[in-house]
Amino acid sequence: MNCLIIGGNATGMSAAAKLRRNMPDAIITVIEEGDIVSFGACGLPYYLGGEFDDANEMIARPLEDFKKNNIDILSCHQAVSLDHENKKVSVLNKKTNTTLELPYDKLLISTGAFPFVPPIEGIKLNGIHTLTKMHDGIALKELLKSAKKIVIVGGGFIGIETAEACLHQGKEVRIIERMPRLAGLVFDTEMTEHLETAIKKHKVDVHLEETVTSFKEKGNGLEVLTDKGSYDADLVIISVGFSPATSWCSKSGLEVLPNGAIIIDEKGKTNIVDIYAGGDCATIKHATFGQNSYIPLATNANKIGRVLGDVLAGKENHFAGALGSAAIRFMDFEVGRTGLSEHEAQKLNIEYSINTIKDFNYTSYVKGRSELFVKLIYDKKSRVLLGGQICGAKDAVLRVDVLALGVFKKMTVDELGMMDFIYSPPFARTWDILNVAGNTSK
Repeated sequence: MNCLIIGGNATGMSAAAKLRRNMPDAIITVIEEGDIVSFGACGLPYYLGGEFDDANEMIARPLEDFKKNNIDILSCHQAVSLDHENKKVSVLNKKTNTTLELPYDKLLISTGAFPFVPPIEGIKLNGIHTLTKMHDGIALKELLKSAKKIVIVGGGFIGIETAEACLHQGKEVRIIERMPRLAGLVFDTEMTEHLETAIKKHKVDVHLEETVTSFKEKGNGLEVLTDKGSYDADLVIISVGFSPATSWCSKSGLEVLPNGAIIIDEKGKTNIVDIYAGGDCATIKHATFGQNSYIPLATNANKIGRVLGDVLAGKENHFAGALGSAAIRFMDFEVGRTGLSEHEAQKLNIEYSINTIKDFNYTSYVKGRSELFVKLIYDKKSRVLLGGQICGAKDAVLRVDVLALGVFKKMTVDELGMMDFIYSPPFARTWDILNVAGNTSK
């Protein structure tokens, strides 16, 4: 079997490694646009902030490991078109600018996503960057040494994490977000109001409901113009979201969402025979309501890759579904979520109830006690958990994993209220905040 994999990061390399274990004699070829494979971009803000110094730590497995397993990797090669009728992919060698055609028996598209760069006047000026690749992180870390004023356009995950990184480097930071709330597409208002308070506490200038209209050169730096004002910057970092990297195969007949994400089933199959997809370029099944969703997270990409390593080998496996579990840390504050948000429950016309409470992480006589805030979303009739969000100064996010299991296993809020969680003064109260949240849900 000749398997061609387009994209050499989370999904592609997870699938390649598992497929090789399943089929020692298979021909496995990976096409990678860059010169690095198995790279975890989630670490970039923490590298930028100085939490570790060796950028190679973000590489899960070096190129040599895959080559030792007889996986042929063509780095600096870019897929440019797909001919599914003749089972061929045209690939551009970016070093020689020559094109070759590669045949396949089975094709896996795992090209990920690219940062969306809005068509703003001056967006291509020097000093304006995105943060998605290792080279981005290395370049920005060097540029930060001489920069003082940083403007971050976009207040989602990467924007907030990058703001924290710049604070660690002693910079003046400004976030400009066109929506009414930071991370408002991910978290409900009860969470984002605490998140915004925590960010502002650390002297980050937060501008909400403000849109960047243009960039101009100003001295040795930049001027950022918006619909409400103008701001000086030494560096600008764009973090306004991602788009699936599927334009190269957009005319192939693959079924996609309006944003270009390839629609797949729980086995990673597309609508075209012998073509599979997974990761940030594709949909994922949502475990709560069963529909295809676009949830570009590394956890989902790795898991669907492992499933595909079996499916491509002819073995039975499927992905049970994602919950959109995600978290952000900002200095001493953390916030996480899983399952449906209230906004998502409304869009699905679900009859739901919510319970939002405040309590403490552990007993009053242990130093370091701090407040936690919990929000539960649950079915109004069955009382089954649909989603949950938690924020606080310490020990907030890992409790979200309990809610993730509860949502996945269709636990009721009443069962959550009586769940036997650990109790010890340094870790929790006799009634953990999740018990309290369950027991006070009406």
